[in-house]
Amino acid sequence: MSPAGETGTSSTSPRANSPAHGASKIESTPNSRGASIVSENIGLVGVKVNKVRPWIQRDIEQVRECKADAMLQALLQHASSAPETKQPELLQKRLKAVLPVCNGQASTALVKSSDVVTALNEYISPGDEPHFHDPFIRAANIALACLEEIKNDMPMHQTHQTVGSIRKPDLIILPLNSACTPFERLKKKDANKADEKRNKQRKAHMDTNATANPKNVLWQDVLACIKVKRKTPGRKKGIQPPPSLYKVEAYVPTKPEYLPVDHLKPKRQAPGSSQTPGTQRASDTALLSSGLTATQPSQGGSSSKRKATDTLESAAKKYKMNPDNTSADLNVTVQTDLYAAEMFAANLAVNYLLNLIVIDDVMWIWYYDRQGTIQSSGINFIQDLPRFMVLLYALQRFKLEDWGRNKDFLPVQVEGKQCHEFKIMDEELGELDLLLHTSHDERVTHYGLQGRATNVVPVTSEALAKKYTNIQDGMVAKIFWGEVNRTSEPEILDKVKEIAKVHATVKDHVPELLWHHTFTNDTSTIREALGVPDPIMGSRVLYILVFRKLHPITKLQDKELFDVWVQCILCHITLWKEGVHHRDVSPGNMMWYEIDGKLMGVLNDYDLSSLANDSGPRGNECTGTVPFMALDLLTAEAQRGEVKHLYRHDLESFMWCFAWIAMRYENGALLPAGSRPFDEWATLNALTCGMKKYYFQCHVEVPAHSHINPLLWSFIVDCFDLLDTNAFNRRKQNIRSIKRREKPANTEETESDIDSFLQQFKDTESWVALSKPSR
Repeated sequence: MSPAGETGTSSTSPRANSPAHGASKIESTPNSRGASIVSENIGLVGVKVNKVRPWIQRDIEQVRECKADAMLQALLQHASSAPETKQPELLQKRLKAVLPVCNGQASTALVKSSDVVTALNEYISPGDEPHFHDPFIRAANIALACLEEIKNDMPMHQTHQTVGSIRKPDLIILPLNSACTPFERLKKKDANKADEKRNKQRKAHMDTNATANPKNVLWQDVLACIKVKRKTPGRKKGIQPPPSLYKVEAYVPTKPEYLPVDHLKPKRQAPGSSQTPGTQRASDTALLSSGLTATQPSQGGSSSKRKATDTLESAAKKYKMNPDNTSADLNVTVQTDLYAAEMFAANLAVNYLLNLIVIDDVMWIWYYDRQGTIQSSGINFIQDLPRFMVLLYALQRFKLEDWGRNKDFLPVQVEGKQCHEFKIMDEELGELDLLLHTSHDERVTHYGLQGRATNVVPVTSEALAKKYTNIQDGMVAKIFWGEVNRTSEPEILDKVKEIAKVHATVKDHVPELLWHHTFTNDTSTIREALGVPDPIMGSRVLYILVFRKLHPITKLQDKELFDVWVQCILCHITLWKEGVHHRDVSPGNMMWYEIDGKLMGVLNDYDLSSLANDSGPRGNECTGTVPFMALDLLTAEAQRGEVKHLYRHDLESFMWCFAWIAMRYENGALLPAGSRPFDEWATLNALTCGMKKYYFQCHVEVPAHSHINPLLWSFIVDCFDLLDTNAFNRRKQNIRSIKRREKPANTEETESDIDSFLQQFKDTESWVALSKPSR
């Protein structure tokens, strides 16, 4: 990565909607390479979090950069009493305000600021990692205590939280109450005392225990993580001691100015995204918003589930269980980003996160949201202590929403279960109430850094229950970060609703959208403030959609599975002809419900769909779920956006989905590992997965432990025989075109081509047999 130029920013491997390798026209959205390239509602069952780590690395490749002063200015603006008003002189004013603390001229009843420099001198002395954690914590806590005394227009806000975590960052930022709770031995009757004496006791208590190892720190409480490293254990050479006097000076670039990420890029692409439980336990060492503390690894696992049939282990637990895959072996940026993924997963609809990376005497601020990651240039916190003080000063005054928590979703306890309450005024319904059952076993969460980050949560609502009195199976809320430049899912569903009025194959076979809301917190805003190039490229906004609850197709088998699957295909082809292109066919997007004893298939999830009248690819996120994508879309050309997404690609995806469900599930339950095929498809990059799928298509073999109905197996064989024959014919035709130096054929489709391709499958003996009514 090259240093920033005059604009103060630069980027590495940005995703771009532009032709590559000489392509004259972009035909589809290029593969975005990170954890968001796979559909986030795919049940990637059996996939462990350590398999997702390479995708996290891919997200890091796309990190953007900004100057440290720009980041500090933005954080100060957040903490200001007037955050909406531009205050360009804020940073310079605060640098001057913190000088007395830096120069040992401030004190409180508990500490004196001169001890900050004492702790920093101890920090730079030789020793192993645990040796220099303690002085760093002391220096920060003393500074925080002194900074609290500074009076101005940025009042201090204290937040109280009560929930949990598993992993071991070096340091984590917590609210004061959460920091002290693991150490407290006070009787319950004393818990409500909040007089000045008690507050001082709590702060003194925190200072004393900050470097100890509290147990059971919860990820929901963690506001930020700090990763502290020495280049070489015991290193002192090259780290200069604190100067005798600090002054307000211009920023001096560190070496390196930015943490390099190019070395993380693997030669091949990495595995697909996955999902993790919403509550994980933390373990490592910790820094607090009013003080720092050190945490102890927890031996317990998470009790929450992402799906009844899907198991996903804690990344930290997996690393500890596997000596060949320990977190100690990870690059510091990867470790820190994995902590961010844990923090995202533990909270609902997080707007953004902050983490810090400290190597020797340099600190980098890392900012995460669903558009991507931004790192600031380094701050030498020993030589440039005022800027470190300003950072602590701003963070100390953050309200909970300044840490990126979404204040619209309020945590509440209902019958002993953690839920979230959302209320909003609706033009039609008045006050709309949503109670999101975020502890429910059926909640589907997301594990990763960027992308849509879809959560599907059971929801109840008095207002919606009054409006929709015929809902029997309940409702779910879909919460996700959609791309601003892509046609929104509610807009797509409006078009779908109109089509359903005149086509029986669509009517009753699409999701019923009960209510939706689009938030206004566009992720491009911070990038504009930081001067990041192309701030709107891939920008995202939060949506919440409420639907009638449906059942997953994986619960079905044999003829019921086939019938619902066919209904989804017929709905899909009608929508395609009418101008709605789904483009993300996967098992998670095929659902069903029952009415009058009949199972009704539903083609679900239109957040990556497009309209035929769009002038070109919209958005910056590729469409498709790797294990189910057509082979033509798993090529290098397709991953660069040079292959047009056609109807036959989606129909091929339906075939891969059918084989996936039929061969991996029995009686609605996922088969045990070792008894089910295709596990690795969910963790391979697009090109490698394409090669594996191509081999399967050409060499279909009965699984060793086959439970499949013989007629279903014949149908699977017929489908892939047809796919292989068609692929062979296209290759031959393309070879002839190349010899004649003509444009390759098969780049466009007519309605006749679409009908003909589907009819080939309908004409197979197995399709005809499965279509006969049951006796």
